[in-house]
Amino acid sequence: MAFIDEMKIYAEAGRGGDGVVRWRQEKFVPKGGPSGGDAGRGGDFYILAVRDIHILAKYKAKKEFKAGRGEDGGKKSLHGKNGEDFILELPIGSVVTNLDTDETWQLEEVGQKILILKGGYGGFGNEHFKSSTNTTPKESRQGAEGEKGNFKIELEIFADMGLIGLPNAGKTSLLNTLTNAEAKVGDYAFTTLDPNLGDFYGYIIADIPGLIEGASEGKGLGVKFLRHIKRTKMLAHLISFENLSKGSTGMVKVYKEIRKELEKYDKNLNLGEDGLVSKKEIILLTKSDAVEDPKTIEREKNKFEKINKNVFVISLFDDKMIKKFSDSLAKILKKK
Repeated sequence: MAFIDEMKIYAEAGRGGDGVVRWRQEKFVPKGGPSGGDAGRGGDFYILAVRDIHILAKYKAKKEFKAGRGEDGGKKSLHGKNGEDFILELPIGSVVTNLDTDETWQLEEVGQKILILKGGYGGFGNEHFKSSTNTTPKESRQGAEGEKGNFKIELEIFADMGLIGLPNAGKTSLLNTLTNAEAKVGDYAFTTLDPNLGDFYGYIIADIPGLIEGASEGKGLGVKFLRHIKRTKMLAHLISFENLSKGSTGMVKVYKEIRKELEKYDKNLNLGEDGLVSKKEIILLTKSDAVEDPKTIEREKNKFEKINKNVFVISLFDDKMIKKFSDSLAKILKKK
């Protein structure tokens, strides 16, 4: 299923039903009088946050959504039923903007339900207008149209930890190892074109597509996926030992390149203290199995420990190493 993280839709709340003009015509009631019932109101339109990052793909072929119309009033003073509400399920982290009014709503918790369009009121039947001075009213009122509008939906992934790094740093493989994400992995640049989510003991980990130099200006996958990191609570920088080929400062240089892109993104959006570089982070040195000399691994780790105390060396082929990291990560996420 294709990943979709933004879309535009047209939405309508339900129209109210119409009131009716009816008369009592029972055999033993000679002076019948009015009996037209009131109509039901139109259904409201809601958005609901769910933990399903791919749910927008379900709406790819349908861009119009409408709540139910209220039922017309009936004879014998019967009240019409209210129209059925419409609930549009959206991924947690969705930002919904009414393009006609600029009003915006954010879904930040699973189960959060927000009313964005109100249904129209139901009309009145002629019995509603009966009075001591008007015993045979012939008037009724039609129902009102429901609110309507054009909306833009943008998904900003809402995860406990985001895995970031250059293409082929091992983000997707690590996500699959730590969780049951079963995301696809390939050995080429930009393998991950879509963010993947996994559940790690109740914490959500997001595999953010690979960044390259210039991403904040739109190069590579650009700001499309930097946006997803913005609402992630903590970042994990993955730097592969394969970057040692860039020289003695290769791995640290890669880390600084990523930080530089995050800083540019923060500056472009004036995020200040809420920016990406202000988030808590850990550093993961991946693909240590590609290095034969243990001293080289220790040397690189020492360099990063001067930057961040939470530095981990990882090889997906070493079960003990992964178990140790997994236990440490659980404690870090619990304290965040």
